[in-house]
Amino acid sequence: MRVFVTGASGSIGSVVVPELIAAGHEVLGLVRSDSAATALSAAGGTPLRGDLTDHDSLRTGVTRADGVINLAFGNDWSDLEPCIDEEARAVETFAAALAGTGKPFVHAGLTPMMPGHTSTEEDPDTTDGPVGGRGLNSRQVLTLADQGVRSSVVRLPRSVHQRGSQYGFCSVLIAAAQKTGVSAYVGDGTQRWPAVHRADAARLFRIALEDAEPGTVLHAVADEGDPMRSLAEAIGGVLAVPVESTSPDSFGVIGRLFALDMPSSSALTRKRFSWEPTHPSLMADLAAGDYPALG
Repeated sequence: MRVFVTGASGSIGSVVVPELIAAGHEVLGLVRSDSAATALSAAGGTPLRGDLTDHDSLRTGVTRADGVINLAFGNDWSDLEPCIDEEARAVETFAAALAGTGKPFVHAGLTPMMPGHTSTEEDPDTTDGPVGGRGLNSRQVLTLADQGVRSSVVRLPRSVHQRGSQYGFCSVLIAAAQKTGVSAYVGDGTQRWPAVHRADAARLFRIALEDAEPGTVLHAVADEGDPMRSLAEAIGGVLAVPVESTSPDSFGVIGRLFALDMPSSSALTRKRFSWEPTHPSLMADLAAGDYPALG
């Protein structure tokens, strides 16, 4: 099928695109710049200029495609609300354009935080706190199953990683350690973070596009939960810096999330879709080093 992908040149989109093409799909990718358009073309996709705020381009993409994968998100942790609102308006536009078409619509969400237990695909989205708005957006996507859309949400953990390029939440820890000379963790460091290699996540987005029933939630989780202190120790070992506890405030707004225990399971996803992660774990990628230099 021909698939419209937002965020096609982003950290996840840049691996989803070749995953789709290798499986025989065509890709129409939303891009914001000439360099992104060039990269997408080189990967075998067709560029469509625009962004999530350009709703005409979103409607055009839906019209020209057989399905949609929505990966774009601003990720400005210093000012999240405009990014979340931008995503919400885009979901509304997709909803109106896709209603009654039967086309698949796969949306990138977040694994929920469930105090006291490991979250599963059957748990509701987190709809409060700094990223609660994203949970509301994911919930809206799932309601489209009742409007003639084969909608699904692939929930991503906070650390989507690949050695040498990205580490999700751990990218913040790495940059802070490089800047301060201390690899820090919050509190006692027992809080757990789930993770997935971005190539394994990309494969699950393709699977959802091809096979997920309307209203399905999938978890792209390889590692259910690594203790934050263990992550900080791995980073400190590579950078040869001390490992110490710190307060959430030292990481700014995002520090509120760093203090939370958020393990997550993908057992149901693995059973339903025969998805098994095959790429290195987050701990393996951190231990391998090759961290990006500070910008």
